Amino acid sequence: MLYHLLTPLADQHQFFNLFRYITFRTAWGMVTSLAICYALYPWFINYMKAKRVEQIIRDDGPQEHIENKVGTPTMGGVPMILSIAISTLLWARLDQPVVWMALAILLGYGALGFIDDWKKVMQRSSDGLAGRWKLVGQFGIGGGVLAYGFVTGVISPELSLPFLKNTVVDFSQFGVEGLAWAYVLFGMVVLTGTSNAVNLTDGLDGLAIGPVMTSGLTFAILAYIAGNTKFSGYLSVPYVSGAGELAVFSVAIVGAGLGFLWYNTYPAQIFMGDVGSLSLGGALGILAILTKNEILLVLVGGIFVLEAVSVILQVGSYKLTGKRIFLMAPIHHHYEKKGWSEPKIIVRFWIISILMALVALTTLKVR
Repeated sequence: MLYHLLTPLADQHQFFNLFRYITFRTAWGMVTSLAICYALYPWFINYMKAKRVEQIIRDDGPQEHIENKVGTPTMGGVPMILSIAISTLLWARLDQPVVWMALAILLGYGALGFIDDWKKVMQRSSDGLAGRWKLVGQFGIGGGVLAYGFVTGVISPELSLPFLKNTVVDFSQFGVEGLAWAYVLFGMVVLTGTSNAVNLTDGLDGLAIGPVMTSGLTFAILAYIAGNTKFSGYLSVPYVSGAGELAVFSVAIVGAGLGFLWYNTYPAQIFMGDVGSLSLGGALGILAILTKNEILLVLVGGIFVLEAVSVILQVGSYKLTGKRIFLMAPIHHHYEKKGWSEPKIIVRFWIISILMALVALTTLKVR
């Protein structure tokens, strides 16, 4: 919004020329998101406590959670979503469809998570929205946004392969009419998988938000490169028109994450809830799709993949053999059962997340 309002004034005063630069607007987008989030949380936490909107702790979870986390307010993702949306609307160029697609996923998945959290609070149960309806919502919202992008040409049915120079898998070149739409289905799986993986990771104070911020900062770099003809050409990555504006959205996630972490760090004063984890996971998924880094998402969000795979292996092993691989899944609970302190697990998972993000960025040159 500020770009459209203030850049025309650049002819009258040189200062307003700053608003033409993505780097300037990206930096202030992060500051704005952080400031809004930090300012909202004290009031929001007190309000949720007064209304007794509290996290429902699973009976089969670690005993420490039952003893220490009962009564902690939930739905802390609401201020984050608001701060990300407001910051993006203020600092990004609103004539770029990719910005609206990213916001649609953030808000749509956030609404789905809000319904899930609300049902848990109202029913005083950890069940929430039935799994099948959650999947229907995720696939429906994701499919609608991706179909729009595909029909309008905002997204192309291509997969860029990391480590390989100028190598893409083009869904439209397989000689089967309509197969290009398979990319939309693939994208729906990416969005749903990432959203649920972040949701699974959100089990300890600050555990999920650390990798979310790391991933957001990584995608800010990837988005800036993808939206710049010189950088994308030099690094042999697909050029995506308008993708640079997604850097504003990406760092708004980082800013909101910092504001949230101030109150979510161990011991947490508030939890993000599904409204936060589903929306942030969906946001990372759409960033990967719009910047053509769908495969690289496995590295960027490596912690989320680890958490999701641990659950898949645990369930699969128990159904096939009757035995469990881990003491408890997701895997962060396994280490809790082994006696690791919560802060130790959180910090070590953050370190792994940072290392995997750095490995993902090295693929820009290893092509």
